[in-house]
Amino acid sequence: MKTIIFSFILTILAILFPARFVLCQNVSTMDLWQNGKGNYKNYRIPSLLVTKDGTLLAFCEGREGGDSGDIDLLVKRSTDGGTTWSNEKVVWDDGRNTCGNPCPVVEEESGRIWLFMTWNLGSDVERRIIRKESQDTRRPFVCYSDDDGVSWSKPVDLSENCKDPSWGWYATGPGVGIQLGTGKHKGRLVIPADHSYDAPKGKLAGGPFGYGSHVLFSDDHGATWKRSAHVKPECNESQVVELADGTLLLNMRSYNDNHCRAISTSKDGGETWADIRPDRQLVESRCQASLIHYGTFDNKNMFLFSNPAVPQGRTHMTIKTSFDNCKTWSNAKLIHAGPSAYSCMAKLPNGKIGILFEYGTDRRYDKIRFTSFPPKCCSHPGLY
Repeated sequence: MKTIIFSFILTILAILFPARFVLCQNVSTMDLWQNGKGNYKNYRIPSLLVTKDGTLLAFCEGREGGDSGDIDLLVKRSTDGGTTWSNEKVVWDDGRNTCGNPCPVVEEESGRIWLFMTWNLGSDVERRIIRKESQDTRRPFVCYSDDDGVSWSKPVDLSENCKDPSWGWYATGPGVGIQLGTGKHKGRLVIPADHSYDAPKGKLAGGPFGYGSHVLFSDDHGATWKRSAHVKPECNESQVVELADGTLLLNMRSYNDNHCRAISTSKDGGETWADIRPDRQLVESRCQASLIHYGTFDNKNMFLFSNPAVPQGRTHMTIKTSFDNCKTWSNAKLIHAGPSAYSCMAKLPNGKIGILFEYGTDRRYDKIRFTSFPPKCCSHPGLY
């Protein structure tokens, strides 16, 4: 009953105090993928990355159906800040099997782009993988590009070092990874990920299983990878940022019936994590979200968060801003009032904010749109 009342209150507040629409000069908007148009029936799971050379890479899954079956990993490139985009290129196609969940990161010293993905047999579905009744399991893979995202290496299976054998489901991101910029672990690459695990009191997939999060990390420019301790209970689809003091913050989709995001922190570069806690300022209804460190703007250290900011359903794609290392969030800006779901943000080479997100008029997965606008839109309250 308390959960129902809390959900009702959040819904009323969302109606009475909606996020403000981003009304900026120099807004750029373009639909990069649309279901039913192109080489695939459906397009989902956006990821947006800026390379060392300033090229924008937009990733997504090309699907013939839903979350399982024949899924390919796709990319489009823009060399002019998102004004124009290339035709899509297939990064990974393994026949009728599932190749998805893009989570790239740039190794700044070399410029190499590491792209993390996950694979499973197209005939296996998430529920059976969680219950360990599938023919195979879900596996993490990585490939890389040394030519600014034009071509990609053959994906390599990282299951031996990066997946606990007792886990069933596995997913990288989706979204982006980061490279640490300060402290003892400066230069470390960190990839957010999640998994299912044995939980005696769990109810996931109708059995004793639960969702958890973790990160993968590399201290040798991506040559080898390790997994962190895992974060639980009942959280997955995470994004990670480095705070001003070097602390890492993991922001996760939550299944703990709080109708908001779950967060955890790490003081050792992501190797171990504190107990999770709800961030009630970041309302959610069990959906993926994006979290990035923009950097300094107007002499303020700025972090940005995007998701469908409603306690029920998936609508109202909104960006919120923090100036105090993700302790408080303000300046909510509505990007799309209608159906919307997954998103990924990036700081563009020209300083603008870019967001790649799923949206539609009647359905939340109809299109994947790229929108960019000046950071002033998010750094100040009101309309700009």
